[in-house]
Amino acid sequence: MKHCAGLDVSVKETAICIVDETGKIVREAKVTTEPEAIVALLMEAGFEYARIGLEAGPMSQWLVTDLLEAGLPVVCVETRHMKAVLKAQHVNKSDRNDARGIAQMMRVGELSPNFGDGLKDQAAAWA
Repeated sequence: MKHCAGLDVSVKETAICIVDETGKIVREAKVTTEPEAIVALLMEAGFEYARIGLEAGPMSQWLVTDLLEAGLPVVCVETRHMKAVLKAQHVNKSDRNDARGIAQMMRVGELSPNFGDGLKDQAAAWA
């Protein structure tokens, strides 16, 4: 069974929510906003991931690059699209709820990728 994860990234901490194919939350946690900590939590859970999503922001390219290098199927979603989907859920705004919404968005495939090719592929595209 493949799982999906949502990451709500802030400067100090990242809220992580992992859901199964049915949308059931199987794990939630907060870790420091460091690629190593995020990768460690996702890998130690022992799941196979279909998609891992995070919202585009100041640290997203750095995180996306490192998560891709770790072999994780990460997608960076355009900020306005993410905001609209999360707003439609009608839940209180919190890091935890945002991570849940992102995970569900990844599960159902509603996304507009912003970037996800990593710095090397993007540099090649501009060359």
